[in-house]
Amino acid sequence: MILLDIKGVPTSSETLALRLKNQQMSGQPQLAFIIGGSSGVDARIMTLADERMSFGPLTLPHNLARIVLLEQLYRACRINRGEPYHK
Repeated sequence: MILLDIKGVPTSSETLALRLKNQQMSGQPQLAFIIGGSSGVDARIMTLADERMSFGPLTLPHNLARIVLLEQLYRACRINRGEPYHK
């Protein structure tokens, strides 16, 4: 589980692509991203997360964070396939 957290590790598109590639090669193909709501994430969920990832210091509404995550996953897949992507 990866928790999207403003205090998490800042992650570039290339780093996310490498993370996804490593996940695929690990034999554990499932990956879950956790996005908190307007009240944040329960402390129990925070302790269960394997890592914390940040898209930067901006605070995003959770619906917008989902769109940003989806776009970054799309971009990471294109990077991993060696296809061009907008920088």
